[in-house]
Amino acid sequence: MNPYAWLEQSLATIHRADWYRSVQSIHGGAGATVVLTRSEVINFASNDYLGLAGDDRLIQAATTAIQNFGTGSTGSRLLSGHRELHGELETAIASLKQTEDALVFSSGYLANLGAITALVGKRDLILSDEYNHSSLKNGAILSGAAVIEYPHCNVAVLKSRLQEVRQSYRRCLIITDSVFSMDGDLCPLPTLLDIAEEFSCMLLVDEAHATGVLGKNGAGCVEHFGCTSQQLIQVGTLSKALGSLGGYVAGSQNLIDFLRNRAATWIYTTALSPGDTAAALEGIKIVKQEPTRRHRLWENINYLQNLIEHLPLKILPSESAIICFQVASAAEALKIGNYLKESGIFAPAIRPPTVPTSRIRISLMATHQPSHIEKLVEVLKDFG
Repeated sequence: MNPYAWLEQSLATIHRADWYRSVQSIHGGAGATVVLTRSEVINFASNDYLGLAGDDRLIQAATTAIQNFGTGSTGSRLLSGHRELHGELETAIASLKQTEDALVFSSGYLANLGAITALVGKRDLILSDEYNHSSLKNGAILSGAAVIEYPHCNVAVLKSRLQEVRQSYRRCLIITDSVFSMDGDLCPLPTLLDIAEEFSCMLLVDEAHATGVLGKNGAGCVEHFGCTSQQLIQVGTLSKALGSLGGYVAGSQNLIDFLRNRAATWIYTTALSPGDTAAALEGIKIVKQEPTRRHRLWENINYLQNLIEHLPLKILPSESAIICFQVASAAEALKIGNYLKESGIFAPAIRPPTVPTSRIRISLMATHQPSHIEKLVEVLKDFG
């Protein structure tokens, strides 16, 4: 019997469910418009919220760092991979997030896996929002802790479960996205902090889609809710609004010192490349020095929300740059996504198992022009 025969059967099942995925090549640089399969389309599929991935200053910073330090870090941070640039980036992240310290990982996914598996183990408990990102969910599984998923943003159920079982575990960690990447809504952070204090729980929030977007200074959801003085664990990415690559954990000095000694995905992996490190550092400088970029992004968000308010679409609640509308099935999502692409709009169909229900996901950028948004709405009207 062929031990690999099951692969063909599984692929056939994926095709039948309209869950099959394949890559789409984008040609040229990042931006509000891109070339996709030889045609220029308006890009509503990117997480480049501030339009920094194609900014000349980030490109120059990365180029200079590569010329000075080479293309790769060549080793882990604790061996031969550490550069002064890494320390400068961690200082800049801590300053932006208003925390005592920060630690840079090679991706946001690795940051979540490393932090969660270092903080809790087999004698501990994790409570996880059911809509959390895969990196949070897989970090919880890998930790070996008992895991309880609570209904999306349902703090009543969260509190009830803690009342039932908290006393049976040594440590407890609540994990949640701050901005939910496939919905666009926010976690109820102030209430989560109150619950964490009441039941002696640690709280980890993934700020991937909030960093650079939310808060007076672009520090994220924690700043947006006025919770920067509270003790918690902030994880995020450098690959979205900051226009580079990598991830981070920000928090207390003790937390970061502990992770340097116990986070396997930091200890045993090659350090972030000099080019990516320098680009992220430049991205943070721009976020702090040019709030007008963030203001333009929010003008675009509000403009789109006003234009689609009366369209016959099932819009999911959103308080971010991510706006989604639900559709009946994966097949319908693919049909709409293809129609949009043929009409010059790049907005992807999101299907199970990534999400519980199929949808079209639209993400706004500061560099979108009003005409881009108006065309999107016009195409949606035509399809309807």
